[in-house]
Amino acid sequence: MKLLGNILWFIFGGFLLWLEWVGAGILLCLTIVGIPLGIQCFKIAGVCVAPFGKEVAHEGVKFGNTLFNIIWIIVFGWEIALTALICGCVWCITIVGIPFGKQFFKLAAISLFPFGASAVKA
Repeated sequence: MKLLGNILWFIFGGFLLWLEWVGAGILLCLTIVGIPLGIQCFKIAGVCVAPFGKEVAHEGVKFGNTLFNIIWIIVFGWEIALTALICGCVWCITIVGIPFGKQFFKLAAISLFPFGASAVKA
């Protein structure tokens, strides 16, 4: 069931979110300073490909993660989170779309604060 959900997810909206994460990662990796931010973008893009069966785990609060999260929100985070939030609301209009909407909301939360977060199997 996870496989079917992930395939449908990628076709009906996950591709858009994945594309945003990969695009942000590529842009950030163009600069030496942005490489740590870009690497985290590629990790989260992997979650966007197949979110069913994965949960997000957060580390404790660390100064470096907090600093990177603040920079991230200003540069790319709010745009990606807004996309995920809008897609989640659209999917939750129908009963069949609620599982997809929940995945979008999960990814909207991680879009705001991706540093210190990692994907683990559920």
